[in-house]
Amino acid sequence: MLHFLGIGAQKAGTTWLWEMLRQHPGISFPGGKEVHFWDKHRHRGIEWYRRLFDVPDGRLHGEITPAYAVLPHADIVEIHRMMPELRLIITLRNPVERAWSAAKMEIARAGGSVHEVPDERYLREFHAPASLVRGDYEACIRRWRSVFPPEQLLVMRFERIAADPASFLGRCFEHLGADATLLPRGVPVGVPVLAGPSRPIPPSLRAALHDLYFDRIRGLADYLGEDLSEWLEDGQAHPAGGSGGQPW
Repeated sequence: MLHFLGIGAQKAGTTWLWEMLRQHPGISFPGGKEVHFWDKHRHRGIEWYRRLFDVPDGRLHGEITPAYAVLPHADIVEIHRMMPELRLIITLRNPVERAWSAAKMEIARAGGSVHEVPDERYLREFHAPASLVRGDYEACIRRWRSVFPPEQLLVMRFERIAADPASFLGRCFEHLGADATLLPRGVPVGVPVLAGPSRPIPPSLRAALHDLYFDRIRGLADYLGEDLSEWLEDGQAHPAGGSGGQPW
């Protein structure tokens, strides 16, 4: 059976989290990291989805599909109806950094150079509906919490991966019901930097993103009761990308 879902956010360390969780002897991902059933493959039927996790290995079974964070309310209701005890994890990254990382990915996928395309191309990516909805963390969390009890959704900060990866993983293991003392050997610091060109955010584009997300960050801070002031600092240098790199 399925025990947990990682629901996002996109470009917020979900691949790192998957790589770490799957090293735990009590956790497995029978369908791989991203099954995309609830956003792309519903036509295969719910029984197909159930069978993916019907593996008698005595482990906690899960999948991590970042697109699930933005699922509509009706889909979340259906997930809860079928699996009311499901544990959920969402990792939040500064939406300015998240939007920049996502824009670079989309431009690279389209065959463009992240170093050479004009600012206007980036601005179009920032304002694309898909990017904006993925960066609206408060709306995402509210939708899931309106269906699942709040204690079943663990909200984690991307920055903690770099600052204290062992603590980050321990909290995730604890939330999932796995032995939190069985950390992977040599837990790496920071989020792996994917192969490909990197580029820091130019000041003009950072300012545009800052303006785009300022109110949303403040609203999220009030909603979660957390200090997100570092996300509002212009010219912030993110710690999780290693020296000189931008985590994609």
